[in-house]
Amino acid sequence: MSSDKKSKAATEDRHARLAAIRRQAEREQARRRLIRRIGIAAGVLVLTGGVVGGAIAAHSGGKSSSASAAATKTDSVKNIPTAALTQVKGAATSPPWAAPADVATRVETAGLPMLGAEGQVEHIHAHLDVIVNGKAVTVPALIGIDEAGQQISPLHTHDTSGVIHIESPKQADFTLGQVMTEWNVALTKDSIGGLKAGNGNELHVYVNGTEQSGNPGAIKLAAHREIAVVYGKASDKVTVPSSYEFPSGE
Repeated sequence: MSSDKKSKAATEDRHARLAAIRRQAEREQARRRLIRRIGIAAGVLVLTGGVVGGAIAAHSGGKSSSASAAATKTDSVKNIPTAALTQVKGAATSPPWAAPADVATRVETAGLPMLGAEGQVEHIHAHLDVIVNGKAVTVPALIGIDEAGQQISPLHTHDTSGVIHIESPKQADFTLGQVMTEWNVALTKDSIGGLKAGNGNELHVYVNGTEQSGNPGAIKLAAHREIAVVYGKASDKVTVPSSYEFPSGE
């Protein structure tokens, strides 16, 4: 290759890397704006409820809206299931798999509530890799986050890193089955989406580099757990990750 072509290729590669960095920064800024909006909206609702509730209490002698706010919070806590969904309810389609538009429906299908703010009682992170035919499939941003409605599931993604955020108002078990249901991607012990094992293709699921058997939807999301779903031929050259380097503080 001539020096001019090499220089052009290097420039294009540099521009591509810079564009990717800018896109990631924009996504992170959007995420932070969303969380701020959710927090502000929740604060406004509580404040408004307090004013209205005070007026009602003054006229009726009933309970103030602070009690109503507490009841709403309690209801959200009660809606976190003790027994997490393990059988994935998702579409049998081919990758890539985008984040679904009907966020609230998918979260409800996963048996989870939509919250006005991220929960603070349980706050951990796991990581999901999906590899099909030797290539990584993007785990999309905003699984479990309704930007328009300013609501968020206790189980969600902020970006395309594959980091799964578990931010719940109470301690509970959360599963890979819930993630895949929110994502609307089918997953069984021998299929992912519309891709089925057979004809030389195989499906394997790993936790921290160790292969798992049985229903992958039942895999629990533990702190810093690395989960890898790998589909393709046995001859595919795939390095199964056994860990993930989480950002500081996660």
